[in-house]
Amino acid sequence: MHDLLSDLLARRTPGHSLERPFYTDPAIYAADLENIHYREWLFAIPACQLTKTGAYARVQVGAYNVVLVRGSDGVIRAFHNACRHRGSVICQKDQGTVAKLTCPYHQWTYDLDGRLIWARDMGPDFDPSQHNLKPVHLRELAGLIYICLAEEAPDFDAFADLARPYLDVHDLHRAKVAFSSSIVEKGNWKLVWENNRECYHCAGTHPALSRSFPLDPAVAGVSADGSTPPRLQAHFDKCEAAGAPSRFAMAGFAGQYRLARMPLEEKALSYTMDLQPASKRPLGRVTVPDAGTLLKFHYPTTWNHFLPDISLCFRVTPIGPQETEVTTWWLVDKDAVEGVDYDMKRLTEVWLATNDEDRRIVEDNQLGINSPAYTPGPYSPIMEDGVDQFVGWYVQTMLRAMGPRSVAAE
Repeated sequence: MHDLLSDLLARRTPGHSLERPFYTDPAIYAADLENIHYREWLFAIPACQLTKTGAYARVQVGAYNVVLVRGSDGVIRAFHNACRHRGSVICQKDQGTVAKLTCPYHQWTYDLDGRLIWARDMGPDFDPSQHNLKPVHLRELAGLIYICLAEEAPDFDAFADLARPYLDVHDLHRAKVAFSSSIVEKGNWKLVWENNRECYHCAGTHPALSRSFPLDPAVAGVSADGSTPPRLQAHFDKCEAAGAPSRFAMAGFAGQYRLARMPLEEKALSYTMDLQPASKRPLGRVTVPDAGTLLKFHYPTTWNHFLPDISLCFRVTPIGPQETEVTTWWLVDKDAVEGVDYDMKRLTEVWLATNDEDRRIVEDNQLGINSPAYTPGPYSPIMEDGVDQFVGWYVQTMLRAMGPRSVAAE
């Protein structure tokens, strides 16, 4: 399989979609997990999801079940959700609050920092310190939690150092989760990303979103040639003069992450049907009302929108060769009161509709690709440069992960 996959990657036609097996083959899906999701930093949750001591959330990534928990010291940690006795799952629900982490099978009990503190009838030679929960790499960046499943995690600091100034002004430490949703899209995870990386489709399929999000390819794209249109430069300058970092920045291996504070449509101040702020109480210190949205992506798991009034976090989690979970969090200031500062329907209706529309797009895309008649088609150089950039990142990252033979083939 290694040689076949290497050949498929190396022969990809630039500016074209991938061949059918990349979206359908279980073996390539397994290789995606092994070479990308089990090695790279993955967005897990916004930190404000876990506000209390003992609050936990589970994240499933392929075969790995991870639990994130806030300790009595206020620190969020991540562990493999498997008891060190005989491997049973410890936290059975997707989220909750516990005093200790207790295995329901034989009641081995762990402190919130992962230390084994009680195990019945294990004999005088048993050393509890040798059976603590296995940790998972975790980093918190300005209120966003990332995890890495690799034994040795790749560098995170370069991304954090670039992103932190952009994120700090949004005060996510003051945020709370107003609403969250998870949907399953019956499509390969790469199709979910490809759909996200362009707005070529938006006018025809996203009537609510298109009221506020521009169809301008310079907004949704990647400015691969490094140029910035004057209208965007003027927007960057205005926001940065008010203390909100905004300029386009893309970095990491093959452009793994990007940040840019982009304008919304004229008169639009947020993602609402009436174009007005979704929350009367701002989240953060962005003082320019029409600052638009800080667009941030970090492959392979997250894209985000950070606005003056609210923030939106999205997580992409592959769950099968043709199934992907997309989770969305709507964040507001922790002191914002539902019914006073925000209305839940106004807050969520644009992106609930958009997510469902994207689900149908991805599923139809998958159905078409499943046909043996499918062959890779060309991307629009005007509207789909972001898609080409994502696919280029995927191909280069897979080749790098698979070793020197693959890189040489490239």
